[in-house]
Amino acid sequence: MVNWRRVGSWAHVVQQGHVVRIQLLGGLEVNAVSGEPIRFRTRKASLLLASLVLVGQKGIRREVLCEALWPDRAGEQARSSLRQALVDLRRAFPEHEGATIHIDGGADSLQLTADPGDIDAWRFDRLLAESEPAELVEAADLYRGDILADIVVPEPLNLRFAPYQRAYRRKALQLAERLSLLAVPSRTFVEAACERLCERLLAGDTADEEAHRVLIRLYQRQGRANIALRQFELCREALQTGLGVEPEAQTYALIANRPVLPPAKGPETSSQTHIADRPSIAVLPFTNLSGDPQQDYFVDGIVEDIISGLTRLHWLFVIASDSSFTFKNKPLDVKQVGRELGVRYVLEGSMRKAGDRVRIASQLINASTGTHIWADRFDGGLNDIFDLQDQITAKVVGAIEPKLRHAEIERASRKPTASVDAYDLFLRAVALNNTRKEKDNKEALRLLSRAIEIDPQYAAAYGLASYCYLRQKAQGFTSSADPLPEGMRMARLAAEYGSDDPEALWMAGVTMSILAGEFEDGLALIEKSLALNPNSANALMASGLVRAQSGDADSAFAFLERSRQLSPLDPIAYGTSLGFAWAHFSAGRYREASASCDRTLREAPITYPPALHVKIACDGLLGRLEEGHKSVERLLAVNPEARISSLCKWYRLFIKKPASLEPFLDGLRRAGLPE
Repeated sequence: MVNWRRVGSWAHVVQQGHVVRIQLLGGLEVNAVSGEPIRFRTRKASLLLASLVLVGQKGIRREVLCEALWPDRAGEQARSSLRQALVDLRRAFPEHEGATIHIDGGADSLQLTADPGDIDAWRFDRLLAESEPAELVEAADLYRGDILADIVVPEPLNLRFAPYQRAYRRKALQLAERLSLLAVPSRTFVEAACERLCERLLAGDTADEEAHRVLIRLYQRQGRANIALRQFELCREALQTGLGVEPEAQTYALIANRPVLPPAKGPETSSQTHIADRPSIAVLPFTNLSGDPQQDYFVDGIVEDIISGLTRLHWLFVIASDSSFTFKNKPLDVKQVGRELGVRYVLEGSMRKAGDRVRIASQLINASTGTHIWADRFDGGLNDIFDLQDQITAKVVGAIEPKLRHAEIERASRKPTASVDAYDLFLRAVALNNTRKEKDNKEALRLLSRAIEIDPQYAAAYGLASYCYLRQKAQGFTSSADPLPEGMRMARLAAEYGSDDPEALWMAGVTMSILAGEFEDGLALIEKSLALNPNSANALMASGLVRAQSGDADSAFAFLERSRQLSPLDPIAYGTSLGFAWAHFSAGRYREASASCDRTLREAPITYPPALHVKIACDGLLGRLEEGHKSVERLLAVNPEARISSLCKWYRLFIKKPASLEPFLDGLRRAGLPE
């Protein structure tokens, strides 16, 4: 039965056993396990329950609830209304022995405690943290629509609910994106769940362009090109009718090789010209050299997965497979392919099978010149063909991303300065940022400022700018103002504009974590980046580095190893070595940490202060004082202002584990770094 009892200063409404199911997603429903609906006498009681569910374990002050629910009543009158609403909730619950629903009410605040399985929003959040396809599908089916979609919420209470409505809608969009990109042996049930979720999102907002984009990509992956094109037309119609605008460029890019083009700006251009204005690639069907036609499905599956993996690179346009596969079993002239498909780069390859072993060879070619940019081969056994397919896909995508980026930077550097656009300004800034020199850092920020002037919503430019400010702090550039305020402003803008840009998200995330110590928010952005592009060596490096510095050495190693495997020659691979140094240091393995610092200092083209910090601490703790003194001299030569007091103030922000921070500072002192 439902009963009130007082324990100390707390009053409890208690029900035990899974008696009640509370649903907020798509509308408020409270049901007994039997399915019988539970009604409340007033709408305010319903909104009170919803408020308690949404704030979760944090609870909410009675004063806040009074002001939100009864803004026209003051003082004791509002508190009396709140007490009456609580009585209404108690009376509405069915009588049953015991409880899982607790409404704990003290003098100042209220808190709802319940089994997460009994509340859809809570279970939805828990499932999102999982990685198994079945759990993500369950989460998708839990999302029936927006929070309290069936209730007209009065002002000013709507101001309290609106952020939760936006947040859960954003989570649902991110879930749809994850489902659309999952690589599993049997995708049918995942794709169906993704489609259902997008349809519910569009039922709530027909002009939700992100949901339309997920469906377009999903249909293209299924080979349903006409359905994808129809979805684009529905998107364009909804945007024109509802908002009076055209779809964004990235939506047009999904169907750029189709007979639909954005409104002309100036002279008409062909779809090929439209594509070639951007970094673009076509993955051609790989040649099956095994002599076994039945292996064609395996080779084609690898190509499909490589295309899917490359589409996660926000800055790269990837030709859909239904276009690139028209070249299957035809003599190839790479330059002609580039002209016909309007792409700068072509990836081609072959598969050879011998017994239970298979070898995949692939090469990346500049389509305009016919020159080779990269080539490699991958070997594996056929014991688990799907696992092998995933491994090859990850290695190819991880290997060619930095090669493509480097080729684009070289192209931008040859372009006359007067004609550069926002993207080329960004690429020039990337090249300057990689030098780790103070003057280049300033010039990179200047170029990024110009890029943002051209495109005020350029997420990657904001992300790289935040990373430049992080570098100012990490390397101890002394001629700059405090990088924290502007670095965090850039990071937050990158996160705001780059919800589907993995490059912007990892840069913003690592900046938030290390520059300001906002570990949880920063790591969440990095994890979102990896959900969009699991094969990003840079995002894996960022995740490993942040985890290592926060003291989570075990999980850090896995991310860092994966990053090194995917891109051992990346220009910023020194960040991975620094991550290993911190992971070893956090685990108390100071010799291994010192060796990783040595590798970092070999990989960075100039003396790199963050690696010297850890190197000095290791030397001090290991009693290698002479070597430590030399490292201190190297540090002071590039950063004369380096002191234990200033390093302590910064490192204390993001080293969350005292067992890591205190030895670090102790080692610096022993090695002779000035206080």
